[in-house]
Parts: sequence; structure tokens; C-alpha cells
Amino acid sequence: MIQKSRPALLQPQDVGDRVETLMSEDNTGCHQLQPVVKAFLCGSISGTFSALLFQPLDLLKTRLQTVQPSAHGSRRIGMLALLLNVVRTESLLGLWKGMSPSIVRCVPGVGIYFGSLYSLKQYFLRGHPPTALESVILGVGSRSIAGVCMSPITVIKTRYESGRYGYESIYSALRSIYHSEGYRGLFSGLTATLLRDAPFSGIYLMFYNQTKNIVLHDQLDAVLVPVANFSCGIFAGILASLVTQPADVIKTHMQLSPVKFRWIGQAVTLIFKDYGLRGFFQGSVPRTLRRTLVAAMAWTVYEEMMAKMGLKS
Repeated sequence: MIQKSRPALLQPQDVGDRVETLMSEDNTGCHQLQPVVKAFLCGSISGTFSALLFQPLDLLKTRLQTVQPSAHGSRRIGMLALLLNVVRTESLLGLWKGMSPSIVRCVPGVGIYFGSLYSLKQYFLRGHPPTALESVILGVGSRSIAGVCMSPITVIKTRYESGRYGYESIYSALRSIYHSEGYRGLFSGLTATLLRDAPFSGIYLMFYNQTKNIVLHDQLDAVLVPVANFSCGIFAGILASLVTQPADVIKTHMQLSPVKFRWIGQAVTLIFKDYGLRGFFQGSVPRTLRRTLVAAMAWTVYEEMMAKMGLKS
């Protein structure tokens, strides 16, 4: 007589192991996503804090870049004189004009940048520190993704800061631009924006990583690490800002007057005709101050928050 084999009974510990295995398999994608979400949140928080603090510098930069030349030639206005004029004519809070689109842009925009950067580093570098060239490529790629996603908000922010447009809200601005200029208006100056932001991020990340390696954080006291990060960010920000300043001027003019400045070559010609070579460096002082301080602070806060969460930035 043939006896049927009875299935082996699972012991309690075997059941636990089987359930744990199934759960780990089902949640693999979730576990891989969590660090990216954390990087996004850390970037959003750091970007928001920086935007609130340094918005006046961005407004002054936009105003300086678009000062109309007088009948006797290009008229220079200093940053301090412009600051006092804004406070006198628009009140102290006038320095924070364009704050709403800045926050709307920075919260997801900086989050997208840091989330993309973290994902690209994990995928391509596999944990090893980036070389100078890899830092440039990572910075350019991450900023390009964020720049395309946030282009409509960047256009609105620039127009708010210029003082030439009287939009009631971000939604009304989006609707007005779409009805009068179409999708093209929402992405006006995108090429110039990418030519400014992508190289800035690539150059910044390269100098930032290289100077951090020179500082040797392992030999520093834990209290001094944020100070060292901020100092490295200042150095990297100054160099990157000066290199990309002409692209920022072109971007500003294309976003404020898309009918007049239809493409980059035309914008370069008209800016040079109206302002001369100096016109490509208008607003360089407030922009360098803002971009340097914002980037340094954003990276310092981001790295500290990522370290608290147990993640390597």
C-alpha cells in the first residue's frame, strides 16, 4: 500500500521568516523611494528658508538688470540707491515683492533638484565620491530637470520682481500669460535659464565637492562641520555666479519682454546695443551675494538634515 507523503508542517519561526521575506520583497520599491523622498523634503526646507531670507537681493538684481538707459546713454544706478528708492516708494515689504512665486518655485524646485541629484548619484556613482567631471554632469543634469519643471513659476517670479506687471495672484498670472502668449510665454527664456542654472549648478557642485575634500571633514570637530560646509559653499558660489552672470541678464530680458527678445542671439544683440558690454554684468553684485548665500545655506542645511536622517548626501 502506497502512503501519501504528508506536507511538512511549518514551524512558527518558519512562518515568521516567510512573512518577513514576502514583506521585504513587496516593500523593496518603497524602501528605495524613501531616501529620495527624504532628499526632496530636506531640499525643499533648505530652499524655502534661503528664499525667505535673501529675496530682497533677487529683487534688486532684477531691477538693476532692467534699468532703462536715459537719453544721454546708459544710466548707472547703484544697489544702495535702488534699495532706498524701493523702500521709499514701495515700503520695506516692497523688497519681498515676488515672494509668493519664489516660495512656490523653491519648495518643489529645490526639492526636485536635490531629489534628482540624490537619485543620479545613487544610480551612477554606486556610493563612490564623484570626480570633478562627474560633479559637473550631476549638477547640470539635476538643475536641468528642476529648471524645466519650474519654468512657468520662474517667469512669473521675474515679472513680479520687475514691478512692470500687476498680477493679482500666481493663478491669475498663469492664466494671463497663457491667454496672451500661449505656452511659449510660460516657457519664455527657458534656454537662457538653463544656460545660466545648469552651468552654475555644475560648476558650483564641482568646486563645492573639491573644496570639501581639501578641508578633510574627518579631521574637524563635529561643531565645525557646518561652518566648513558653508565656507566651501561661499567659495563655490562666487566663482559659479560670475561665470553665469551674462546668461542671467539675457534670461531676465527674455522673460520680461518676450515679444522684443524672441531668441538668445537677438537678446544679446539688443542688450549690447542698449547697454554695451557692461549690460551683461548689471545686477552682478546682488545676484552674486544672493546665489552664493542661498546655495551655501541650502547645502549646509540640506547636508545637516540628511545626516540627522542617517543618509549620505
